Amino acid sequence: MKVAVKTLDNKDVGNIELNDSVFGVEIRADIMHRMVHYQLNKRRAGTHKTKGVSDVSGTGKKPWNQKGTGRSRASTMRAAHFVGGATIFGPVVRSHATELPKKQRMLALKTALSAKAASGQLVIVDTAAIAEPKTKTMTAKLSALGIRSALFVCGEDMDRNFALATRNIPHIDVLPCEGANVYDILRHDILVLTKDAVENLTKRLSA
Repeated sequence: MKVAVKTLDNKDVGNIELNDSVFGVEIRADIMHRMVHYQLNKRRAGTHKTKGVSDVSGTGKKPWNQKGTGRSRASTMRAAHFVGGATIFGPVVRSHATELPKKQRMLALKTALSAKAASGQLVIVDTAAIAEPKTKTMTAKLSALGIRSALFVCGEDMDRNFALATRNIPHIDVLPCEGANVYDILRHDILVLTKDAVENLTKRLSA
């Protein structure tokens, strides 16, 4: 599959051949759905917690005699049915991460890349670098490319000026090629890859 390569000024500078085993696989919505859930579950902090009986402040003394008072029996005022008492079976600190085999994670990334390529939402640029970290300059370049919502995936060494110039632009995100992931690809309208990123992703996903 051949795709035109552009500059940030929207000028054609040739073509690049995309590997069909990475950018031309069958679109599997079910695999991408699993991967998005895997990512969202893994990033949850899991720091929610309620107080159990052992965590509630208060005496452990039996509040009244077991028999003879006419009241229901009670062992402690820290029990759940008393005001200020414990919460039974409440949430505890835990990991929400779920398992997903590595082969399925790789297939999900291939599917996301292929979906963008098939829908014409994949743009290849020769390099993602600018001379000065100016947001105004970067906004003009994005307008020339017709981009309003995009994920830029750069090579291993991300240009600092480019990252600084784009960080305040809404709906524009920049990641190194190692950080390319299904969730971020799908939540942006356009996927922009540098030539280095294409080479890196092809090498990583073809193995």
